[in-house]
Amino acid sequence: MQNRATRIYTPEFQFGLGGVPLGNEFNKHTDAEAQATLEAAWDLGVRYYDVAPWYGFGLAERRFGHFLHTRKRDEYVLSSKVGKLFRASQDNRHAEIFPFSDSPNDLVIDYTADGVRRSIEDSLQRLGVSHLDVAFVHDLSPDFAWFPNGWEEQYEIARGGAFPALSRMRDEGIIRAWGVGVNTPFAILKVIEDADPDVCLCARQYSLIDHVGVLRDVFPAVRARNVSLVIGSSLNAGFISGSPRYNYGTKNFEIPADAIAKRERLRAVAARFGVDLRTAALQFSAAASEAVALVVGARSARQISEDYNSMQAKIPADFWAELKEQRLIEPDAEVPAPPA
Repeated sequence: MQNRATRIYTPEFQFGLGGVPLGNEFNKHTDAEAQATLEAAWDLGVRYYDVAPWYGFGLAERRFGHFLHTRKRDEYVLSSKVGKLFRASQDNRHAEIFPFSDSPNDLVIDYTADGVRRSIEDSLQRLGVSHLDVAFVHDLSPDFAWFPNGWEEQYEIARGGAFPALSRMRDEGIIRAWGVGVNTPFAILKVIEDADPDVCLCARQYSLIDHVGVLRDVFPAVRARNVSLVIGSSLNAGFISGSPRYNYGTKNFEIPADAIAKRERLRAVAARFGVDLRTAALQFSAAASEAVALVVGARSARQISEDYNSMQAKIPADFWAELKEQRLIEPDAEVPAPPA
């Protein structure tokens, strides 16, 4: 399946570092820690970077830009998001929304045509780079808690504003591709009917814990429209590898009992085969034919090194067969090729 996305995400750009942790969403990290993480990623060979104005209210973009602006722009792929603008305000809400960001900014939701152009211009200023490769319309989803009205109303604004504007910007060469970046499937299924996106960021929806909906609904739909996917949060915000949270949001500490139970069953099979569960989770999410890239979040040099090396590890075919036998993954879910 050839399209704009497959021409962008060639093999050297198919494993990416995402900006959520370095935007201080979960914990506070220093600029020095962020720089060390980015340096380690680059030294490992990571050449795809995904950020957003939302991550730390601009913090992640500034940190990634501080590192990337000294690299040759044609040596890496860069994606960011649109739909949220930020304005400095003494009475800002960062302490309520992103308490670890220390941001002076307030959030302004804007999915209009002018808003997305402004968003890209602002991102380029924060990043200190010449252009974005991919722009994702961010968080058009019912799980986003900060809309002033329903997500459907915001979607309609984007349908008339952001979507055609991004298509024009792509055709003008300002960006190379666009899509939506969301934690639920609804906007992906709608945008491929209403506009002409190239690639969508499908976050936390295709993992060892939770993949049936995407497998049954999203994959067939994007295949039919020749739209590709970047897979994000394949660890469900770190849950699979042991973090005390499940996905994102203000109540992500309320972990569903069935998710905990499934993780324990996955751990048991992994232990029996001598497989690292994080490694299996990353490789599973990357194995889908519809995926052109996998993005992982990392808070440290050690973590990005572990994630990168997980993608090089060999997992026995019998492990995947056992997961299917126990119905821990769907029988028709793609799995990595067996080791040579």
